Amino acid sequence: MQQAIGEPVIMKTSIRIVGAAAVLSVTAAIAHSAVENEAVKARMDSMSTIGMSLKTLGDMAKGTTDFDAAPANAAIDAVAAEAATIPTLFEPQETDPESEALPAIWENWDDFTAKAGDLETAATNASGSIASVEDIGAAMQAIGPTCMACHREYRE
Repeated sequence: MQQAIGEPVIMKTSIRIVGAAAVLSVTAAIAHSAVENEAVKARMDSMSTIGMSLKTLGDMAKGTTDFDAAPANAAIDAVAAEAATIPTLFEPQETDPESEALPAIWENWDDFTAKAGDLETAATNASGSIASVEDIGAAMQAIGPTCMACHREYRE
């Protein structure tokens, strides 16, 4: 990907993070159709909401969708709200063949919940901050790494 003149590196990185989140959310949506365990389905639905919210931001950042501050800020708020539910959703050690959650979640519960808290904090701090398309990059620089930190250790 070639950098456009004047395009900040932060925006390029943010678009890559959002693109990865979009791919993950589409993959999760396909997996949901075969999930039998309701607790696991609730977790997967929550993660899909986060992924689709990040996709909304990514589409605006890439120019695929026109920028609109209201939906952009709503997407950030949705990430914060869903992140707040992660510990409760994952507390039951439920499994399903379609789940990508690793047993390490429950083996390292304090770290897992701390990482969920980091996502919530990053999204909450970004809440209401999106006034222009450029603001999406800064928000994603804070939010993206918190998603990836958890996925690297706790997701197949």
